[in-house]
Amino acid sequence: MDLLVYFLDFVVLIGIFGIFSLSLNLEFGFAGLANFGKVAFVLVGAYTYYLLSELAVPFYLCLLAGAFASAVVGVIVSLPTLKLREDYLAIVVLSFGEILKLIVKSEGWIAGGVWGTPVLPAISVGDSSTRIDAFVNIGLVYFCLAVCFVLVQMLANSPYGRVMRAIREDELAAEALGKNKTRYRAQIFALGSAIAGLGGGLYAQYIQFIDPYMFVPMLTFTVWIMVLIGGPGNNWGAFLGAVLVMLFDRGANIAKDYLTLPVDPSNLQYIIFGILIILILLYRPQGLLKESQIRTKARDRIGHDRTAAETEER
Repeated sequence: MDLLVYFLDFVVLIGIFGIFSLSLNLEFGFAGLANFGKVAFVLVGAYTYYLLSELAVPFYLCLLAGAFASAVVGVIVSLPTLKLREDYLAIVVLSFGEILKLIVKSEGWIAGGVWGTPVLPAISVGDSSTRIDAFVNIGLVYFCLAVCFVLVQMLANSPYGRVMRAIREDELAAEALGKNKTRYRAQIFALGSAIAGLGGGLYAQYIQFIDPYMFVPMLTFTVWIMVLIGGPGNNWGAFLGAVLVMLFDRGANIAKDYLTLPVDPSNLQYIIFGILIILILLYRPQGLLKESQIRTKARDRIGHDRTAAETEER
């Protein structure tokens, strides 16, 4: 593969996995929801995109429909368990992801069943080269990433975001203040699922192929690694984690062609990830970047006044 094309492919995948990482950071980092079935909502977004694209629906509507479908599925799956402890949610969503994968594998009418099927790209530039296609996808993916990033960032710094963190830290105290934890968690889970569904549609149209084996639990755990390494509760940390993990992944693929190791490089990267996660949880549980502070007009005003007072004293 052309070195430039390989690099552009790397950049596109960073953007797509950055969207996945942002969605999990919203759920786990800010609201404390342990979603171990993230791949299920990526799958819903990808298959929704494919089914609608076959009906000649415009690509932006396909992406939005994938996000909406994932949000609806997220609410349906999460509502029975959100009133219970977080570990029940993790078990239910993880099981749902495997059930959903079995359904699309066994039903041949859904995107070719176990064999999969080609997917139309979102933007076709005629007889374009691979490089042009990559540049087009970079623009599309990073536009969607920027929208998701700004949305999550604004939400985290809003009064709604303060309620999210309050429920995460002490749900009993939040309920004592009149906050309905089940409603808030359902809303956050729906939004996180919608972002994952949007990423799933982008992933399917970029790969231009989908099959059930693309949506395995390892994808969920990879996104978890990104969030834990980068820093839960910090959107820049979530993106940084996506960059580092994809860098490791691409490095392992390159090492496979140049190094002779007793362990397959693809497996070696997961060994390294496991060691990194253990070290981070032991010595830096907040991740590489600490949780971002809430920014409000009042907080900014206090900081400005404090700086002005310090300047006058000097």
